[in-house]
This record gives sequence, structure tokens and C-alpha cells, in this order.
Amino acid sequence: MQTPSPVRHIGVDIGKYEIVAACAEGHFSVRKIRNQRSALTAFLKGLPAGSRIAVEATGGYHELLADLAHQRGFVVYVLNPKDTRHYAKAMGLRGKTDRVDAQLIARLLYREHEQLHPWIPPTPEQRQIDQMLKRRAKLSRTQAALIQSLKDLDEFTPDLKSLKERLDKVIARIDEKVKTLTEANAERKQHHTRLCSITGVGAVVGSSLLNTLERVPLKNADAFVAFTGLDPRPKDSGQCRGRRRLSKRGPGELRRLLYMAAMAAAKTKAWKAFYEHQRDKGLSTTAALVVLARRIARTAWSIFTYKTEFDAGRMVVMLT
Repeated sequence: MQTPSPVRHIGVDIGKYEIVAACAEGHFSVRKIRNQRSALTAFLKGLPAGSRIAVEATGGYHELLADLAHQRGFVVYVLNPKDTRHYAKAMGLRGKTDRVDAQLIARLLYREHEQLHPWIPPTPEQRQIDQMLKRRAKLSRTQAALIQSLKDLDEFTPDLKSLKERLDKVIARIDEKVKTLTEANAERKQHHTRLCSITGVGAVVGSSLLNTLERVPLKNADAFVAFTGLDPRPKDSGQCRGRRRLSKRGPGELRRLLYMAAMAAAKTKAWKAFYEHQRDKGLSTTAALVVLARRIARTAWSIFTYKTEFDAGRMVVMLT
């Protein structure tokens, strides 16, 4: 009887034109492979079935390998570059090269894979929505920076107004594209409508929430809050109780959108009492808005999971 091939743990450093792969078990020496379909397919064919492959999130350059590996049945992990950087420091690495990075990723995968979340490939629509939302965020930040830098220069006021109008039109086109992609599927459209029933959550925030909740299976609302990075991180030692800060480990744009939703929600009848209750406890404006953003995230997870509608009356009951 033939002995099944052992599982390998492959770490990959991704570049635009080539990748560098290393095997934690020393199954092969470090390899450089062109980052194109034919070369990657040939490389994957030589790996034992069931192997685990880890890459860092690198814009879009890692997506081809991740897609091909997942299609062939490999377990794929897309790591946060910040995590691998901290891991490198913990291991005392003195240098950084593509070879060293690939070996480090393989080592991390081999030792920590049970604590990592396997990557789930997005559908074509989900990937497009994600790309559109990222570009919208970039445009919004650029627009805000331009307005801030030129607002005191009166002679440029007409130009600034014209530029703002043009950027607003591009952002509006992106919003329309996201709406079309969201409503192309009847079930997704229903989910989006339910999420937008949350006071303070508009179409853009609803689309971002939906795209995340559809792709990332989380067992409870606490897990979703932690995924967004809105969870408070303790810093205690002995009798000392340190200041709580947000972990900020999740997708930054979703976290920003939730905070913006909280800013809008705090002024509404549905959420104002909740917000003022946090302020009465001595929290700063920012801290109270973060708590509200956290509550909106929990509500969104519940509505998506149980297919319910937002009930503003429950917010009042919770405070009495």
C-alpha cells in the first residue's frame, strides 16, 4: 500500500513579477517562480496534496497564486504583513530579503497554522465590490486632503470647487457600480436592505458590511467586532490596569466606515440615548463614538445572521 505524501507548509513572498517560495520541512530549496499562471500552475502541481500555503496580503499580486492554490485543493492563508513583521522581530531576524521572508512565512505557518484562519476566495462580484470600495476610499481621502490644503487660498476657490464636483461625480459612479453589483443577486439585495435598515448605515457602509459578512464566517458578534479591529485591547500586569486601546487588527476601511456611521447615528433618535449614555459614563466623544460603532457592528452581525430588521426600540430597552 502506497504511503500518502506528507503535508508540506509552504511560505511564499510575493512580488509583482516573481514569487519566492520556501518549505518549512526542507522538502525543496528556496525557489523563485514567475508570478504568472503557467509557472505557478507548474509549481503547484509538484506539491503534495493537502499542503498548506501562506502568503502575505500584497494588494492584488497575491491573488493569482491564492486562487490557483485554492482551486487545486490546497489550504491557503493570507497573512497580515504586520503580523509577519512582528513575528520576524520576535524570532530575532536581523535582515529582510525575499528569501528570508519566504522562510519566515513558512516557519510561521508550520508552527501557528492551527491559530490561523484559512482564506476563502471571494466571488467575482465580491472582489469587484471590494475593489470599488477601496478606490472610493482613496478618492475620498484625496478629496479631503485637497480641500484641506487649498481652503485658505481664495484665488483657487473656483478651481477647488470644480475639482470637487468632478471627484463627486466619480465617487457617485462608483456608488452606482457597487449598487448594481449588490443588487445583481436577489439574496444579497435582501441582506443589503436589512443592513441599511440600521439607523446610520447608508448604502456604502451597508455594502462594506455585507461584503465582509458574506465572506468571513464568524461564530458570534464578539468575533465580528474583533475582526473589525474595534475590540479594546487590555494592557494589564499584576495590580496595574493599563489604558485600553483598540486592537485595529481588521480591515481599516470598514472600521473607518463604521465610525462614520456612528457619527451620523449619534444624532438620530434611534441612537442618541445610547450615545449620551456613554458620554454620561465619562467617555470622551471619540470613545463614545467607538462604543456606538461597536454596537452597530454587533447589530449588523445579528441582522445578517438571523435575517431580521433593525428595531430601534431595543436600544431604549437596553438602557432601562
